[in-house]
Amino acid sequence: MSTRPLPQPTLASADFWAAGADGELRVARCTDCGTYMHPPLPRCRSCRSANVAMTPVSGKGVIAGFTVNHQQWLPDLPPPYVVAVVALAEDDGARLTTNIVNCAPEDVHVGLRVKVIFEKAGEVHLPLFEPDDGAQAALGDGPIPEPRAYAAALRPMASPRKFEDRVALTGVGQSAVGRRLMVDPLSLTVDACMAAVEDAGLTLEEIDGLATYPGAAPGGMSEGGVMALEEALQLRPTWVNGGADTPGQIGSITSAMLAVASGLCRHVLCFRTVWESSHSDLLRSGRWYAGGGRASGMMEWRLPFGAASAANWIAIQASHYFHRYGGDRETLGHIALNARANAARNPEAVYRDPLTMDDYLGARMISTPFGLYDCDVPVDGAIAVIVSAVETVPDRPNPPVLVEAVGTQIMERLSWDQDTLTHLPQSLGPSAHLWSRTSLRPADVDVAELYDGFTFNALSWLEALGFCGFGEARDFIDEGRGIALDGRLPLNTHGGQLSAGRLHGYGFVREAMLQLRGEAEGRQVDGARVAVVTAGGGVPSGALLLRGAR
Repeated sequence: MSTRPLPQPTLASADFWAAGADGELRVARCTDCGTYMHPPLPRCRSCRSANVAMTPVSGKGVIAGFTVNHQQWLPDLPPPYVVAVVALAEDDGARLTTNIVNCAPEDVHVGLRVKVIFEKAGEVHLPLFEPDDGAQAALGDGPIPEPRAYAAALRPMASPRKFEDRVALTGVGQSAVGRRLMVDPLSLTVDACMAAVEDAGLTLEEIDGLATYPGAAPGGMSEGGVMALEEALQLRPTWVNGGADTPGQIGSITSAMLAVASGLCRHVLCFRTVWESSHSDLLRSGRWYAGGGRASGMMEWRLPFGAASAANWIAIQASHYFHRYGGDRETLGHIALNARANAARNPEAVYRDPLTMDDYLGARMISTPFGLYDCDVPVDGAIAVIVSAVETVPDRPNPPVLVEAVGTQIMERLSWDQDTLTHLPQSLGPSAHLWSRTSLRPADVDVAELYDGFTFNALSWLEALGFCGFGEARDFIDEGRGIALDGRLPLNTHGGQLSAGRLHGYGFVREAMLQLRGEAEGRQVDGARVAVVTAGGGVPSGALLLRGAR
């Protein structure tokens, strides 16, 4: 019998997890306007009333998106199993991430009508769903949530003076990058930072700011953050910043721009280090202990249902996209093949061997529709970028990269399942915001470095940024011709995270800088003057529009 990880009920969620004791599903509801919400919120998401109470619902709903998970994420929860987002019949803006049970995975589809059952685990009652055969036979598929008019939230520029005009990217550096390097991650950070400082023609004494993502973090995701680097290099910065609640991983670079544009700093050293590959090896070999415990935070609502990875969460959006717009896995496959073709030109990429569509389609499934080659490659490595005051550019030895615009506004809910289902969550809002801060248009972009933690991420950014309409990515990609190095929009020219390795957003900034400086040897896009970069493979996310000064 499988053993699920249990949620840690909080003061807000305890009533939800206990509700199934009497066989009734209860969710939060505003007693003023009638809006339902999940997870529970202290105020109504519609009218902001404080009159919110846990209320019984019918327990019926419709599958808005799903994935069949094939990967063994958890030792006691064997695959395959179905993870789904179910929109409740009372309010399709209230959705549960859950499992679909008591049916074959191949019988699950978007629009299937389902009803709740409960699985008791100690004091917790987990709401699972099974097909509602009677309703399905009588009514057929149920309605799925329609996309929300997110663009109505777009704000005009707060000032005609753009802070972006006051900064430039003047240096970039990279450490060794590879699989299982088994190197101290702080030493990787130092190598990248020293290279970036040298590339900018600066000394360490001139560095007066530090910015990083996400700061100190577990699981091979950080070297220890600002404190660790400051101690290693004995810097004396005027300003520091590190954290995960930024507009994607490159939000740390945007924060550095703001510090420089305000006059607080002149040269901010931004850095990002991952060592996931070595960390995984240490875990497998028993040399690193990861303590267990109940699921908390955002994982409270996912881990009990085996949705342990962003592969599961984003695959649900991909299923909704294909249901709404049509298409199939080959559309995603051409993104993976393009990444590998570009990586073959990049001696730093971790995977450079040829990849065919047969290879892609024949690879083992991870979480439908994602197979092995839809997923990015964990690596060890660090990248550093210098953000400088624009007036210092004449003193720098290499061509600067100028910042045309940022896309940072939150226009969608910061949720993996309660708002955007058609695309990667929070790819739509930052994209709209980006174009509101510039007179340039998508047709002016020469190179696109778009976050590809999964192939569907890159597809979402292509459409969100307006390179093609919603549902039109298949035609735009044109079996890879449209996104090739010599295509209408060269995409992820270094191989992206799918083949070059997951450097968590910073790798795209570095590649854009190399392209705009004319230094992308072997893969240079002729005449590249404008590049767009996105990062944050989910929520929150952000975008940069960069210009070369050559």
